[in-house]
Amino acid sequence: MDRFNAMRAFTRIVELGGFGKAADSLHMPRASVTILIKQLEAHLGAQLLLRTTRQVTPTLDGQAYYQRCVSLLNDLDDTESAFATVAKAPEGVLRVDMPSGFGRLILMPALPEFTERYPGLEMEVGMSDRPVDLIRDGYDCVIRGGQPLDHSLVARPLAQMRQVVCASRQYLDLHGTPLTLEDLPQHKVIEYFSSTSNKRYGLEFVIEGKAQELTLPKTLSTNSADGYLAACSAGYGLVQTPYYHVAEALQQGKLIEVLGDCPQPRLPLTALYPAHRQMSRRVRVFVDWLVELCARPGLLDRASKA
Repeated sequence: MDRFNAMRAFTRIVELGGFGKAADSLHMPRASVTILIKQLEAHLGAQLLLRTTRQVTPTLDGQAYYQRCVSLLNDLDDTESAFATVAKAPEGVLRVDMPSGFGRLILMPALPEFTERYPGLEMEVGMSDRPVDLIRDGYDCVIRGGQPLDHSLVARPLAQMRQVVCASRQYLDLHGTPLTLEDLPQHKVIEYFSSTSNKRYGLEFVIEGKAQELTLPKTLSTNSADGYLAACSAGYGLVQTPYYHVAEALQQGKLIEVLGDCPQPRLPLTALYPAHRQMSRRVRVFVDWLVELCARPGLLDRASKA
């Protein structure tokens, strides 16, 4: 039995919750993964996994063994990194996930320069508004807007994004243009809600040095970032979103910015990855490139009005 491959297969099964997903992520036949686990359990004299028709979960012995495997495999990665030449380029599959708007508007147009710089990397890019479980879903790194909620993950700040409040011309012609915060009670907001926590987001401003959310009437809520802007274009009310997400619509006059002189809190953009991926060269070069990308003038921000 190849104990190294058996440990790799076992950890991937625990992280992904199934033999098939683990086999795919390791580019191995499922039958080979099954044989490795049977050999490993026989070698240890313990059952490591509980198998049902719906999922695979570790036993108590399996949980303890998983922690040891992660530690040993990380030590091996660290050792190999220490002896690798500085010029050695990272290789393998890098799985990342990010909000669809960021992926479509920011990452994808610039990604060719990254893949040309590191031709040995194969990218798997997920783009969705739903939060993912990095361990269970097998991602190496995710990009998220807002304050990081999972403190077990390593967080690398990428940017503090400028937000804008905007509406459609149709809405403003019908309801008037708000010029101050005192005008807002006469207006409607489109509400964004999290599909997992059901947390609701309206409009937020910096008032007397503190970020405060204003409660406004609404007729529509959505859990989709694209749906959020589509509802705004359809005239349902005001939205607050990172500038990059509406930059083209603002330039084309499809949406109109309002309350630009009213201070709004910046929205953090962060790269998150599991602690055991901290020394991964694949993750490190990608996150370093993200920091470089997000710092480029005019990409995520534009100058405030004079």
